[in-house]
Amino acid sequence: MTVPSNEIEELEQRLQSAATENARLRGELAVARDRQNASAEIFRTIAASPSDARPVFAAIASSSKRLLDGFSATVLQFIGDELHLVAFTPTSPAADEGLKASFPRKIADFPTFALVRDGETIQFPDSEAADVPELNRRLARLRGFRSVLFMPLMNRGAPVGMISVTRAEPGAFAPDLVQLLQTFADQAVIAIENARLFNETREALERQTATADILKVMAASPSDVQPVFEAIAANANRLIGGFSTAVLRYIDGAAHLAAFTPTDPAGDRVLQNSFPVPFAQFPPYPLVANGASAQLPDTELEPAARDIARARGYRSMLFTPLMSEGEAIGIIIATRRATGRFAEHHVRLLQTFADQAVIAIKNVSLFNATREALERQTATADILKVIAASPADVTPVFQAISDSAKALIGGHSSTVTRVVDGMLHLAAFTTDVEAGNADLLSSFPTPLSASGIHSRVARSGQYAFRSDMQSEPDLTEAMKELARTRGYRSILVVPMLRDGIAIGTIAVTRREPGHFPEKAINLLKTFADQAVIAVENTRLFNEVQDRTRELAKSLDDLRAAQDRLIQTEKLASLGQLTAGIAHEIKNPLNFVNNFASLSAELTDELNEVLAPVMLADDIRAEVDELTGLLKGNLQKVVQHGRRADSIVKNMLLHSREGGGDHGLSDINALVEESLNLAYHGARAEKPGFDVTLKRELDPAAGQAEVFPQEITRVLLNLISNGFHAVTKRKAEGAADYDPVVIAATRDRGDSIEIRIRDNGTGIADEVREKMFNPFFTTKPAGEGTGLGLSMSHDIVVKQHGGTIDVTTEPGAFTEFTILLPRKSSFPERSRA
Repeated sequence: MTVPSNEIEELEQRLQSAATENARLRGELAVARDRQNASAEIFRTIAASPSDARPVFAAIASSSKRLLDGFSATVLQFIGDELHLVAFTPTSPAADEGLKASFPRKIADFPTFALVRDGETIQFPDSEAADVPELNRRLARLRGFRSVLFMPLMNRGAPVGMISVTRAEPGAFAPDLVQLLQTFADQAVIAIENARLFNETREALERQTATADILKVMAASPSDVQPVFEAIAANANRLIGGFSTAVLRYIDGAAHLAAFTPTDPAGDRVLQNSFPVPFAQFPPYPLVANGASAQLPDTELEPAARDIARARGYRSMLFTPLMSEGEAIGIIIATRRATGRFAEHHVRLLQTFADQAVIAIKNVSLFNATREALERQTATADILKVIAASPADVTPVFQAISDSAKALIGGHSSTVTRVVDGMLHLAAFTTDVEAGNADLLSSFPTPLSASGIHSRVARSGQYAFRSDMQSEPDLTEAMKELARTRGYRSILVVPMLRDGIAIGTIAVTRREPGHFPEKAINLLKTFADQAVIAVENTRLFNEVQDRTRELAKSLDDLRAAQDRLIQTEKLASLGQLTAGIAHEIKNPLNFVNNFASLSAELTDELNEVLAPVMLADDIRAEVDELTGLLKGNLQKVVQHGRRADSIVKNMLLHSREGGGDHGLSDINALVEESLNLAYHGARAEKPGFDVTLKRELDPAAGQAEVFPQEITRVLLNLISNGFHAVTKRKAEGAADYDPVVIAATRDRGDSIEIRIRDNGTGIADEVREKMFNPFFTTKPAGEGTGLGLSMSHDIVVKQHGGTIDVTTEPGAFTEFTILLPRKSSFPERSRA
């Protein structure tokens, strides 16, 4: 069977058409696979570089050039107000360098931006065409292409960059190629957005980490802001990618360097030597005074920053103020080596660090204020404890105040002075060094009229200070020398005021010159108030104590007077009873004595009558014996009757109330009179009596309130006892013995001392214990009644409120010591 030729031709045509279609499909499939592979590669690059879009841009540029069969491809990104070249495919070294030199450039200076900013795709089929902007034409000639396709990178309706693909020959790009480039543009936008989100997340995490780190430093250093400043400088510099960062504080009209990140030793020295600097010479101070951050994109354009920028090696600066309650208290300055403005998120980041620095300053200020308040309260409590523990003596309080003032103000030394009789006396001082202490001690007391700062403050009642003890013009050389010797440069003196009058001063010195802060002045004023309270408390306490002692003495005197009055009444009653008994005894005793004497005389008369009578010898002898015995008995009756009569007389004397008038008497005159009376009485009784009298009378003894007759009785008794003792010792035949009796007086302030001493036989210990008991005596019968010392004890102790003591050594001496008060509280009826 024969096939017609026309069918064969038709079949061949169909087979040829199918082959062509298959080839086309295979070509499209290859292109599609190539595009898919390119897209996959770009996505892999996006995944592999989440924080940096530049590898993605490089992959897009390479794929765009290859898949669009281009001559070259570039990727541009809008950063701020500039257009930056982020990726390109090379052509020739010269062309590549020319391309890189054209960027970055201002977006406003790039005419193509105006064409693509609304999202439109722009083509220049022939770069030599008249409607092509001159800038694009020159760039095409430089790079060697004739046609170009611009594809905008749009993110949420806003352009963020563009992709351009060029070809060496003129002609428009096919729609599918335009669509392919749009895909690459979308991928570039995804890469930019991913990198932005990743970097923002990472930056946020880094900021949080840095914030946490700074908060840890704050917690670890609540009393010192320096570690916080150093952490802020280091973290800010790292997160901003800066060259160096410095933190400055504003103190007393000047900017002070608080912390910085080091670069090189020479540059660091330049920075450190630039501060502190007055505000007038510190341009950033007015630049950020309103609280907003400021930038210096190029330090070469600012003469004030150029020199230090060159020395340190940076080109751009960011200034962020530390604002507290609307006032700048410092500044953070970040620098970079590159010119240009800092990104907005870097500005915000530095603001966060600035806020943290302010928080740290406030925290440290509050912590230190709380600690200082606690230290002040503790010091105040300690001083109050010292005041309570030492109510009668202000010296420990002054020392505690001096110690606390030095410690809390951080001084070199402290002093407390008091005004006494127009002179300023040093009351307490505290110092760490001994040098100059002798000079300090020798400079007090000083007159209030002196020119020194202590005297001046005491006169004026106003605090004063010297900020430099070596440079102030009105300082004397002696003042300067004292300051040099003691090692201080500044001094603050505060008055201690009571009712507006200075009663002393408190002073604190420091090693360094400069003014004292207000809190130091207020603290010293508080201590001055406490010192005044202590002085007043001590004065009142001592007044109360003195008054209490006076009242106690008055009470004691009253009780003594009461006791003496009671004793006097008792003695008066006893005396009346004794006197009555003595009188009753005396009458029959007189009869006994008289009739005994008369009977003795009658015995003699009886013997005379019987003498002529003739009696036997034995009877005569018996009569003589009986009359002799009778006469002897009668004589003994007379002897003992006389002793009894003497006892009765002394009982009457002992029972009498203090006789005479009471008043001031010259004690020396009483002693002198008693000596003379006793001596002449002894001479009258025994003409051969001889003794040496010595007088040691103190002219200052003066007068005392006494019953002079009673004291004379006491003195006569003691002197007579002395005469008896020396007479007895002389009678015992002591060899080379010279009897001596000494009477002495001495002023004892509120009392007068009288001593009667003899060098007689002395008194044995067993006798000494009983010698003041009534009726006790060691004298022979008829020579003593045993009432003299008892009577003397009652007169001195009970009547006059004095004391009487005896010191003796058997065979050597006896000394009686009487202590009479100058003033006595006698019953009113006894007063003259």
